[in-house]
Amino acid sequence: MTNTIGVQNLLDFTTVAPGELRIITSDIAVRPMSFIRDGERQGFEPALTRIVCDRLGLTAQWFSLPLKRFYPALTSGDYDVIWFNQVITQERRAWADFTRPYGRFDTAILVREDAEIESKAHLSGKRIGVLQESVSTRLLEVLPSDIEPVYFEGSHRVEVEMLRALRKGQIDAIIEDSIVLMAAEAQGAGVRVAFEIPSQHPFGVGVLPGNRELLEALNTILTTLIVDGTLNRLWAQWIPFKPYPF
Repeated sequence: MTNTIGVQNLLDFTTVAPGELRIITSDIAVRPMSFIRDGERQGFEPALTRIVCDRLGLTAQWFSLPLKRFYPALTSGDYDVIWFNQVITQERRAWADFTRPYGRFDTAILVREDAEIESKAHLSGKRIGVLQESVSTRLLEVLPSDIEPVYFEGSHRVEVEMLRALRKGQIDAIIEDSIVLMAAEAQGAGVRVAFEIPSQHPFGVGVLPGNRELLEALNTILTTLIVDGTLNRLWAQWIPFKPYPF
C-alpha cells in the first residue's frame, strides 16, 4: 500500500496492511507512558501514536507481545514498528531502524518508604529487582559489585509482581525508568524513589529494517510535532513532573 502525506515534502511509504500501522507493544502498565484503562490504551505513547497515525492517514493497530519476542517478531515482516518504551541502543539497532527520539529519560531506584537507602552505596549487598528484557540490566554495572540481581520476566503482570516483591521484602529495591517509578510512588503504594541515575536514555520507534520510506515519514511527523509544539503539549499533559527534553 502507498500512502501520501503533505508535510514539508510529499512522502510515499508502505505499510504491512493497507491503512494500518501494525504496532508491536505490551500490555504491561508503565504509567504514565502506556497503560490500559477501560479497555483503551492510554498514556503519553498511545496519545502520540494516535496523532502520528492521524497525520499519516493510518489507523493504529496494537499487538501485545512478550518483551523478549519484540525484535524477532519485527523481523518476521508481520508488523511495521515496535512502539513501547524502547531505549535506542546499538544492540537494538541490529534488529531495527530507529526514529529520532521522542523523549529522554533517566533511571531511578525504588525502595520501601522505611528503607534506609539514599544512594548507590546503600545498595551494597542488597537484592535489586530488574526487568529481564530492560535496558536497566546494563545499569546494574554502575551499582555496587556485591548487589544481588533478581530478574523478572516481562509479562503483563510484571509491574504488580515487582511491587509486591518489594513490599514483602523479597527484594530491597527496583531499578527502572525514573518516570515509571515516580508514577508508582505517586500511587501511594508504600514505596518511594530513593534517587535517580542520570542516563537520559533516548526513546524511539523501532521500524521494520529496510522500510526507509516509513522511517522517513515517521521522522518527518515527529520533527513537525516538536516544531509546532504538539509534543511539548503532550508532555505537559502526561509527564508534567519531568522537564521537557527538546
